[in-house]
Amino acid sequence: MRLKPLALGFTLGVIWGANIFFTTWLSYFTGYGVRFLMVMEGLYPGYSVTPLGSFIGFLYGFADLFIGGVLVGLIYNGFQGA
Repeated sequence: MRLKPLALGFTLGVIWGANIFFTTWLSYFTGYGVRFLMVMEGLYPGYSVTPLGSFIGFLYGFADLFIGGVLVGLIYNGFQGA
């Protein structure tokens, strides 16, 4: 079975971006997940636990796992031919 790298990257990107987005809003209102998001602030320049930061975090999260998912799909498909 071969994977579709772009579809895998898109799916993982949306899931991770949405995770950052919703966790940011949850933390903004309740304080939940602050330590996790502090780590994300160090990894994603310009990201913060604010309403604007949730959108920035979504974009970073999407790009992060989109690239990772495409690479995993390509590597997996490469091993399928071996």
